Amino acid sequence: MKRLAALALFLVLFAALPARAEYPFASGEKLSYDLYWTFIRAGTATLETLPGAEAEGQTALHFRALAKSTPFVDKFYRVRDQIQSWVDPRVTRSLLYQKDQSEGDYVRNYVIRFNPQGNMAFRYSKGALKNAVLTQPGTFDPLSMLFLFRTKPLSVGFEFAAPVTDGDKAVVGKARVVRRETISTPAGEFDTFLVEPEIKDIGGVFRKSPSATLQVWITADARRIPVRVKSKVIVGSFSMDLTAYEGPKQ
Repeated sequence: MKRLAALALFLVLFAALPARAEYPFASGEKLSYDLYWTFIRAGTATLETLPGAEAEGQTALHFRALAKSTPFVDKFYRVRDQIQSWVDPRVTRSLLYQKDQSEGDYVRNYVIRFNPQGNMAFRYSKGALKNAVLTQPGTFDPLSMLFLFRTKPLSVGFEFAAPVTDGDKAVVGKARVVRRETISTPAGEFDTFLVEPEIKDIGGVFRKSPSATLQVWITADARRIPVRVKSKVIVGSFSMDLTAYEGPKQ
């Protein structure tokens, strides 16, 4: 159950001013999901674009992912996770990243601050500097990588790559569009692209087994909504299905 929240956070790989018109997301968008461990409904999750924000003294877009276990699962493994990301309004780099993770007896809270002038990312926990990594220009955090991916027009065979850091290491995150297929979730039937991100180098995002796999289904329309996520890890399989969609506020 330790990877429950990772699915809600796309865990995968991959605001003050509203996103530009060509972006499929903007303030007010909210995606809601059910989380499953094998066949057990283990929790719920949301993915939101929040209203006007500022980060590191700059205007920013603000994304938030939340995950929590059901009352039944709470009895033996309580999950309450929140991840927040602030990026520049043109979605060219991360400004700030915050992760508050509480899963059973595992608790981890930290912040990543980005210094584009020095191409560095600094990870802080409880106000103390814990790590610093050298980054490439235009580096993203794990959550904002999903939103960056959503800005790209998709087609079968499309390959995506962008620099990303989890505060422990900096790598080039990659994903590939494998095929197009129609799937059904509690929110309805969707024409989607199946995307397979590479997750082997993102250990700080995915508390995973070495052979873990990740698949994400994203709608083939202009919204590019992630409607399903599946992962196989050493303790079983996890999945996430869209239950509701609220579009950006006009």
